[in-house]
Amino acid sequence: MLDVIAHYRVGEKLGAGGMGEVYRATDTKLGRQVALKVLPEAFAQDAERMARFEREAQVLASLNHPNIAAIYGVEEAGQSRALVMELVEGPTLAERIAARPLAVEETLGIARQIAEALEEAHDKGIVHRDLKPANVKVTEDGKVKVLDFGLAKALEGEPGSGSVANSPTLSIASTRLGVILGTAGYMSPEQARGVAVDRRADIWAFGVLLYEMLVGKPMFGGPTVSDTLAAVLRAEVDLTALPAGVPAGLRRLLARCLERDKRKRLQAIGEARLLLEEGFREEKTEDRRQRTEGGRGWLAATAVCALAAVGLAVVHFREAPPEERTLRFFVAPPPKAAVDTFAVSPDGRYLAMAVAGETRALWVRALDLLEPQMLPGTDGSRYPFWSPDSKWIGFFAQGKLKKTAVTGGPPQTLCDAPDGRGGTWSREGVIVFSPSPSGVLQRVASAGGPPVEATSLDATGGGIHRFPWFFPDGRRFLFLASRGQPEGGVYSGSLDSKEVRRVLAEQSSVAYAPVPGGKTGHLLFVRERTLMAQSFDPGPLQTRGEPFPVAERVGFTNLAYGDYAVSASGVLAYVSGAVAFTTQLTWFDRDGKQLGVVGAPGSQGNLAISPDEKRVALDRAEGASQNVDVWVLELARGTASRLTFGPGTEAVPVWSPDGSQVAFTGLREGRFRILQKASSGAGQEVALGKIAPTGELVVDWSRDGRMLLCQVFGGPTKFDLWLWPTTGDKKPVPFLQTEFDETEGQFSPDGKKVAYVSNETGRHEVYVQPAPPTGAKWQVSNAGGRQPRWRRDGKELFYLGADQRLMVVDVRGGTTFEAGTPRALFATRMPAPNPNFVHLYDVSADGRRFLVNTQAGEAAQTPVSVVVNWQARAGK
Repeated sequence: MLDVIAHYRVGEKLGAGGMGEVYRATDTKLGRQVALKVLPEAFAQDAERMARFEREAQVLASLNHPNIAAIYGVEEAGQSRALVMELVEGPTLAERIAARPLAVEETLGIARQIAEALEEAHDKGIVHRDLKPANVKVTEDGKVKVLDFGLAKALEGEPGSGSVANSPTLSIASTRLGVILGTAGYMSPEQARGVAVDRRADIWAFGVLLYEMLVGKPMFGGPTVSDTLAAVLRAEVDLTALPAGVPAGLRRLLARCLERDKRKRLQAIGEARLLLEEGFREEKTEDRRQRTEGGRGWLAATAVCALAAVGLAVVHFREAPPEERTLRFFVAPPPKAAVDTFAVSPDGRYLAMAVAGETRALWVRALDLLEPQMLPGTDGSRYPFWSPDSKWIGFFAQGKLKKTAVTGGPPQTLCDAPDGRGGTWSREGVIVFSPSPSGVLQRVASAGGPPVEATSLDATGGGIHRFPWFFPDGRRFLFLASRGQPEGGVYSGSLDSKEVRRVLAEQSSVAYAPVPGGKTGHLLFVRERTLMAQSFDPGPLQTRGEPFPVAERVGFTNLAYGDYAVSASGVLAYVSGAVAFTTQLTWFDRDGKQLGVVGAPGSQGNLAISPDEKRVALDRAEGASQNVDVWVLELARGTASRLTFGPGTEAVPVWSPDGSQVAFTGLREGRFRILQKASSGAGQEVALGKIAPTGELVVDWSRDGRMLLCQVFGGPTKFDLWLWPTTGDKKPVPFLQTEFDETEGQFSPDGKKVAYVSNETGRHEVYVQPAPPTGAKWQVSNAGGRQPRWRRDGKELFYLGADQRLMVVDVRGGTTFEAGTPRALFATRMPAPNPNFVHLYDVSADGRRFLVNTQAGEAAQTPVSVVVNWQARAGK
């Protein structure tokens, strides 16, 4: 062993294991003591696995939690590689258990801290995979430190790389199929079988560790590793050895953690942490008889004023009549994220939030608890809605309508929904939903299956149907017929026929909230960014009296979607404050240095620089209605003029090669059409023909002016790319039409290739294909990518990485195509990914400057306002 590795002076050996030998060392630069884990020689000499390890170590270094031993870096000296970690003094948990079983109170304190460490890592997508007493230390003052967090993942090889002989230990190898990873007695059954694992493997190990603390000996064992693994897979989970003083609640928690079927296992370690914080306090029998099911949330939250109010509200939900009292509090979004769309469960106990941040996912907050929980497998989710029993959440993601249990578990796909706009779930197990931004509503069984049309455009005189909401009878529903002809508004439809009836002349999503104990209720909608309530009798479908305001400055998007939700039990939630986002067009150089701004901040979306680089076309929402129009901005003077004046949405402008025309997408006669207008604003717009029943979106115009590239959506193949000639017969033809989504196409400067985005790998990546297609295809991005843009000479291709960094790739054309390694230029602060955003930046001709639609100020962390028993003051 070397005496020195980098600037670390190696001292005494502290221990050894399958993942390497651990030494005490002195950091000669900072004068601190550290732990050096020297990696196994066979592993350290594997360049491929070492490169992977360093990438994973960077992720692990992002963990910053008082119960997780920190990772400082990776160092090397000659053939030796070492991981530099925080030095934690004190015995391991294995050493403490070897002396004696731990008392219940001591066990609860240690287990709670372990759960906090696991929760922090799981929230960042990191799984330990080798949780055991030897990887937990307890300091003299009772502080718990979990060691080797995620190191098992970092040490694994890529599929097919290396061999099992190169694994860190006999029992710790790789998570590739058929190879086990972990320590035998603490492995989950799925680990023991060698299949892929997730955070639920840590929850199993947590249960095994918890059992061992209380009993004083391992739960699973045997004379050989094979015997131990067999016990993990088949032996009965016997909790009879637990001491008599173990509370019943702790026994139930252990049983949930040790479910062999991971679908039935505890789904989030945060649930265990909350129970451990309560300490499983036993209640008196008399008190229990007086408490309702929701009272447990009251007990857990008595230390926090806001949660006390919620606990009281949960009790009130189950009493009749409700107390004439209104309670208000706030629900904050998860860290570094903003709430996009949300829904309150019918029983008023949960808030489901589709959250936009580093990733877009579905979170659930129990209103009698402090922290929300992220539901696994919900990436890309939007527009959540609840089942009538409050046990399931429907949502839209990856071009599908899906559902997931509120307790977690893998989501289930119900049917296709290319770009959904709201859904509602009846007591009879029928879901009515809007599958795309335009067109009619569809219905499908809540178990899944082929959808069928639920409404007809003829019944409303055109328009687009969105945001359905079932009445309590489960047969009739409300929906928005947006900008239909002769008039749009809120309509009532039925599962029994396609006949409809107009009930409100409002261009807003709508909800119905029954009055507790009565046969009438209130319709909720947004008018000029004020949340309004209108007394309504669902029997004859009649309004009563005048609408009255409920909340001011409520969020409202150009999709006529109000940022509010309501439950049947009297809970209202809404977001108030600024418009969804405010951006500033900003010039940057290739290093990310800001060069200047253009125009004024506003609610702006897509942009395109004119061929002569003197103007920029963009779409912008103006006024209280937030309708979107195309504007043309003079770059030199910073002045803007409005190009379109349609009744609704005109967006995603692209320039003709000579700059005389602007093509854009507009909502006309209930569908999205491609339109064209002189960039000077003179004359009338010209509408092109139609490709798909739902609509088209123009994304580029070839440099020779002879071809438009269009993004078509709503058909059986979801999102496709079509070519639309501007001369000759002008008959559009498909360019890319597969089972996957193809979007955001861009002609190369010579017109011989198209860069585009596809999700064929399961995530969005940038590809290039010849135009017309020959079967050849090249993947350009390697870690996610959107919004490709070419340099004017075709020698570089830019795109937006998954982490919102602007990336660049050197490219070579000719008869073949060659792309270099993607390089990051700078981090951007564009709005969160949104299906309506296609071009959030553009590039100067020389590729040296970038006009970026940049968020003005910090990303909004607007909380959700929650009002309990809001109807107690209705109309007062």
